[in-house]
Amino acid sequence: MCNGVRMKALWLLVCLALFGCAQPQVVKRDPQFASVRPAAIEPPPVKDGTIYREGHSAALFEDIKARRVGDIIIVKLVESTNATKSASTSTNKASSIDMADPTIFGKSITRNGNPILNTSIGADNTFTGDADSKQSNKLTGTVAVTVTDVLANGNLMVRGEKIITLNQGAEHVRLSGIVRSTDIAPDNSIYSSQIADAQIIYGGEGVIADANSMGWLQRFLQSPWWPF
Repeated sequence: MCNGVRMKALWLLVCLALFGCAQPQVVKRDPQFASVRPAAIEPPPVKDGTIYREGHSAALFEDIKARRVGDIIIVKLVESTNATKSASTSTNKASSIDMADPTIFGKSITRNGNPILNTSIGADNTFTGDADSKQSNKLTGTVAVTVTDVLANGNLMVRGEKIITLNQGAEHVRLSGIVRSTDIAPDNSIYSSQIADAQIIYGGEGVIADANSMGWLQRFLQSPWWPF
């Protein structure tokens, strides 16, 4: 029996050692938010004996704003939302049915002087429900995105993601949307509130994310399927 206990303790120590050596989860990149490389530009043929070469120019007053496919824009995340919702419901329904005693030859049917066919039905139903919900979110930081397409009106379609791997898990920020070129600041940055059709996804994986999530039983108790 002692050998069995020692063997179980040995297996327990091995499992704990393997669990302690487990690598942190790595967030896989989403292809929908992958960056786009600019199209390669073939160099023009070299013409000997000329001072000016076609295809080579240097604009003295050109800024660093993104304007082509593959260019990078710095997005400043300044998202803050607050939502409050409350609801109250109350219903009450009452009904009753009374049936008079039937008579035979003008006399009621009785037993020991009490009518036996007298019928009366009543029902009363009352329901009261109250609900209150409050939610507040705030997201700040920066994420670099790339231009994936230039629309006919000059607007830029952008997308990108940022992954941060920590010792207790990993976090990611994914963003996509449409940027108006005139909203880009001189330092080639833009606020997230200025992006149209913005899709901002913030999430994580690992120990911290697992600790902040409900277990399957608790989710069932909080779901509409729980009858009580």
